[in-house]
Amino acid sequence: MNNNPIKTTQSFLLSTYFAEGLRTSVGLLVPALVMAHFGMLQHGVTLSLGVLCVSIVDSPGPIRHRRNAMMVTTLLIFIFSLLTGLTNQNSFFIAIVLAVSSFIFSMFVLYGARAAAVGVGVLLVMVVNIDDVRPWREVFVSSGLLFLGGAWYTILSYSVYKIKPYRMAQQLLSESIVEIAVFLRIKANFYRKGVNYDANFAKLLKVQIAVHEKQDEVREMLFKTRTSIKDSTPEGRFLLMVFVDTVDLFEQIMSTYYDYKSLHQQFDKQGVLVDFENIINKLADALERVSFALQTGETPVFNTKLIQDAIEIKNKIALIEESHRSELSKNLGVIALENIEQNVENIIARLRNIVGYFNKAEKKNIQTRNIDVKQFVSSQNFAKELLIENLTFKSVIFRHALRVSIVMLLGFIVSRLLSTYQSWASYSYWILLTILVISKPGFSVTKKRNYERIIGTIMGGLVSMLILVYIKDRNILFGFLLVCMVGAYSFHRKSYVTSVFFLTPFTLLLFNFLDLGGLSVVRERIYDTLIGSAIAILGSYLLFPNWEHGKLKRAMISILRANLNYYQEITKNYFENSEDTTAYKVARKQVYVNTANLATLFQRMLSEPKSKQLFVIDLHKFTSLNYLLSSYMASLSLYQKDNKYRLSDYQELKPIADNTIALLKYAIDNISTHKANEDYKPLIINKIDNYLNRNTEEISIIEQFNLIQKITYDICKMSEKIEV
Repeated sequence: MNNNPIKTTQSFLLSTYFAEGLRTSVGLLVPALVMAHFGMLQHGVTLSLGVLCVSIVDSPGPIRHRRNAMMVTTLLIFIFSLLTGLTNQNSFFIAIVLAVSSFIFSMFVLYGARAAAVGVGVLLVMVVNIDDVRPWREVFVSSGLLFLGGAWYTILSYSVYKIKPYRMAQQLLSESIVEIAVFLRIKANFYRKGVNYDANFAKLLKVQIAVHEKQDEVREMLFKTRTSIKDSTPEGRFLLMVFVDTVDLFEQIMSTYYDYKSLHQQFDKQGVLVDFENIINKLADALERVSFALQTGETPVFNTKLIQDAIEIKNKIALIEESHRSELSKNLGVIALENIEQNVENIIARLRNIVGYFNKAEKKNIQTRNIDVKQFVSSQNFAKELLIENLTFKSVIFRHALRVSIVMLLGFIVSRLLSTYQSWASYSYWILLTILVISKPGFSVTKKRNYERIIGTIMGGLVSMLILVYIKDRNILFGFLLVCMVGAYSFHRKSYVTSVFFLTPFTLLLFNFLDLGGLSVVRERIYDTLIGSAIAILGSYLLFPNWEHGKLKRAMISILRANLNYYQEITKNYFENSEDTTAYKVARKQVYVNTANLATLFQRMLSEPKSKQLFVIDLHKFTSLNYLLSSYMASLSLYQKDNKYRLSDYQELKPIADNTIALLKYAIDNISTHKANEDYKPLIINKIDNYLNRNTEEISIIEQFNLIQKITYDICKMSEKIEV
């Protein structure tokens, strides 16, 4: 599928992205076409505006959350449409209403992404109606139509869910598996001769963020929708077990990280690394087939050739071991190869197990594990106390809301001035729309949105001009409008620049059908987008900016605490024979979450002005070391859990484990207090001579404990250098 455009297109058409785009497009079209049939197209457009505002909050998630958000948005757009329509005759009053509303609804970010989308939907109605001065009776009619549009879309979305309650969960799970396959392919690149290790590692971290985001979406969907997706239903058990096993599979993949440069120096001539690259890519292919089967309802076929390939690699490693038996340094490299091969075997076994769930006869007999779902999902706090606590200038969200309020007010003033003095500024509420969708709490995200908005608008505007100049047939134009509509709403979450590219021709073609302007509107949209973008980005830079380095301390401490907790849970299996799998998996999840958070923060900081990029080199190393630490910890966990490695006396490793825990605590203290704690313990190292009388499994366990301690020691030293 990776290089098959047909499969890629099919996968997209079966994805939640396209489903969203199709659902939104149907919701928009039906009322407009029905009302146009009765000669009331203008009313139909108003109904469709209500659909658009409510569809913004209908992102993937538990149906209860989606339904409640849509109902709240429907009510709010009715209220604020009335408020806007009854005050927009007076520029002074509407300016105050706009500024206050922008502040209030921007504070909704406190309550999560869906709540923030509710605020955007309401502000969108206000912005569109801000220049639409009507008699008060028509204001009530228009607001009522918006309410009906929102109610129609809510019913539509809820009905689609009721018809296919598992469809969204299947799509989200499929997309999460695709991201794991992408992660696998990047891991495979490390075994390619001449690879750029740093660049490939940067890609790996970026994809890990995507894997975490997708898994979190699936987790929310499955664990918070217990009334519809129950363990008592075969499909519910099937989806739950596939998800649980793919999370374990990702841990298995995460655990394989080695000194690839050293491996290439030792074993490039033998060709075994090329074999690893090939088999890992085949595993990625197999995962993509599983993903596609989830979307289509087909039953994937397990590729038994994978088992034969693994056996051939194992035999090749055995020959290498024979030729290097006398050299301990080379033998340690062979042990690494054996561990990689063992890991590949485990991935194959897990993959085979996942494929087995698709068997229709077996699906009915799937038994789920006892999962305490409350520990794996977070509940959103909607208490008013949270709002009150953040009504302070120290709060990032408060500063964001104040900034949005000011720039929206500035955009309103500029748009009014332009409409007064410029003939082309008849639809300059687009300035406010641009500011609304671009303004985000962080400068880096605002900058990215700004860039994507400008590029998408200019490219889409050029395409619009070509369409309007060379195509006159109304049926063909309507076909383009439909394609652009579905494209705009299908790519909204997947690729914002692509969404804007489609949205621009869709909007301009719609204006053309409504006889509200032709090519002149293209120019106006581009001008207003540039003006709105300039106001938004300047506001983000000059008005109470939120720089990423301000979050460094919390993010660094969080990842260290997560790794500390993860390590303690793993070592319990070695020293206490603990069987608390829930605590272990919660600790593992927290490592993934905090690793993704730190990597995201670092990437965002790199897009900020140079003067705001603090400790870039050191932070990159700190992030990399923590990734290595969690990978080595995963390996240590799997040695006992999956590989069944055993050591005659685990207590000899207890001092190393205790020292590792102490080093992590020292690192946390260093970052918390800004005072380097130079009295931390030195490394405790097993003498390498002791390895001579050990078997491969014992050496692997000892070496992993030592590696984890060494990485932790390096992190401790880094914590002295980064004073945040």
